Amino acid sequence: MAARGWRPVAKVWAIARREWGAYFLSPVAWVVLGVFLLLTGCYFAASVLSTSQADLRPVLGFTAALLLFIAPALTTRLWSEELRQGTDELLYTAPVSTAQVVLGKFLGALAVLVLYLLLTGVYPLLLRAFARPDLRAAAAGFLGLLLLGAAALAAGLFASSLTESQVVAGVVGFGLLLLFWIAGWLGDVLPGWPAGAVRYLALLPHFDDFGKGVLDTSHVIYLVSLTGGFLFLTARRLEAARWR
Repeated sequence: MAARGWRPVAKVWAIARREWGAYFLSPVAWVVLGVFLLLTGCYFAASVLSTSQADLRPVLGFTAALLLFIAPALTTRLWSEELRQGTDELLYTAPVSTAQVVLGKFLGALAVLVLYLLLTGVYPLLLRAFARPDLRAAAAGFLGLLLLGAAALAAGLFASSLTESQVVAGVVGFGLLLLFWIAGWLGDVLPGWPAGAVRYLALLPHFDDFGKGVLDTSHVIYLVSLTGGFLFLTARRLEAARWR
């Protein structure tokens, strides 16, 4: 009975491991990693040199904005390539559920993002060598980046399930994330109660407190719910295609 209980976990793990390997067998993950580290490194250096302060908040904010581009780049092939090559049919006939496939692919992409964020962990260590940065605030900020990145990857995965074109999937994924990013500005121009609802959906206000070292459970719940919501929509979309 215990072995049966672990079978779904093993299936999800196998899919995640397959996707992890596929990332680094293609140049995509390496190119995205190089661009990510180059941009964040240059911004970190410029921020420290211009302000002469051991403050990671500008770098965290820049990295959060960069995730709007990084997440679609990492997820655009996850389903689009399967649809284009017709290998999605093999997944449908395999002894795994749609939810297990979606979760496995998501975890594979998330593992890559975790690697990227771990590599940027050198920035607070560099500041530590010359100043006294608030490491607790930095840790909270990186947690915020992880939760924000997970939501962005889930949105990108959903976009990838909509089309077999990787270019279209990337554009749709970026458009979805941009819509959530600017929702706060849209809320400022809307009248009445819709304004508050739209502002609540904005990603940036839910991330800002992390950079200040504040762990607000409402922000965690929102980002986790957004991640789960997009994963659910992806599974529903694929279920509909499976029985079409």
